Amino acid sequence: MNVTGHTRRPASIRDVATAAGVSYQTVSRVINGHPSVRPSTRERVLAAIDELGFRRNATALALASGRSRAVTVLTANTTHHGYASILQGIEEAARAASYAVGIGVLESADEAAVAAQVRRAADAGGGLIVIAYDPAGLRALGAVPAELPVVGVVETPARPPGGDRPWVWTDDREAAHEATRHLLSLGHETVHYVAIPSSTRRTSARTTGWRQALKGAGAPEPLPVQGSWGPAGGHSAGLKLAKDPAVTAILCGNDDLALGVLRALHESGRSVPGEISVAGFDDAPSSAYLTPSLTTVRMDFTGLGRAAFALLHGVLEESAHIAPRPVAVPRLVVRESTAPPPARSACS
Repeated sequence: MNVTGHTRRPASIRDVATAAGVSYQTVSRVINGHPSVRPSTRERVLAAIDELGFRRNATALALASGRSRAVTVLTANTTHHGYASILQGIEEAARAASYAVGIGVLESADEAAVAAQVRRAADAGGGLIVIAYDPAGLRALGAVPAELPVVGVVETPARPPGGDRPWVWTDDREAAHEATRHLLSLGHETVHYVAIPSSTRRTSARTTGWRQALKGAGAPEPLPVQGSWGPAGGHSAGLKLAKDPAVTAILCGNDDLALGVLRALHESGRSVPGEISVAGFDDAPSSAYLTPSLTTVRMDFTGLGRAAFALLHGVLEESAHIAPRPVAVPRLVVRESTAPPPARSACS
């Protein structure tokens, strides 16, 4: 029913708290991107905020604080699952805290092009988040002026970084280690690996975790097959691996590579998981609906994006101790694409 002649009172933070069944302090923590709020509680509060149309007055807050309430995200990719999900998490947390989000796309790793994009981000004011999963992102992270507040979303570092580096990451190394152990536990003599590119070194954290699991089990260590980020790279690698009858297990650096590998094995007449087991990484939304459904490592990229904003928000508001840290612990999800090797199946 429409009522004329009356102006509806804007929703308050206490209205949101009542609707979500939490305290107003909890609503405040969600609004400010604090990482300690449980995911289910955060979702309830965000749903109440959307339903009630609650909005903090960003202009008034910026004038009162003398700070720009804006964040720019620099990234070389906006479509791959991991990148897109990180952007989603940043946007959700920033919106709840009444921060505007801009995106600067790094179209090249060329030093001059990256420097120009970083300057544009600095001119926009506020803070900066750099997704440094590739050479362009890594170069951008290194090019940010010292006076500009910045948080980096990075690969698992080879060693703990210093406290002056506000970075967040997931433990890719341990996740790859667990996925490889899973395949070995099924009875496979070794596990072949189709690798994604590394932004920081010749060997990525995922490759390191795979190799450490093989060494720990005393299993043969085949050379990794270098892939790319997408299915085409997985398809090329899968065609190569399909020719080797000794290959019974393949770990892929992400689910897009696994998708290409599955197609290549199908074209080569190699059944999955009857002859070859395949595992992926990231748990992209489509992975549960492939045939066979894909065993993979679930990465909470959205949570990683929220954590990145929370860390930057602490810098901008001078309200939190800044320290680099791993967040969003990965989890192995076992589905239909992995099974014992043919010899073990025949004996069982």
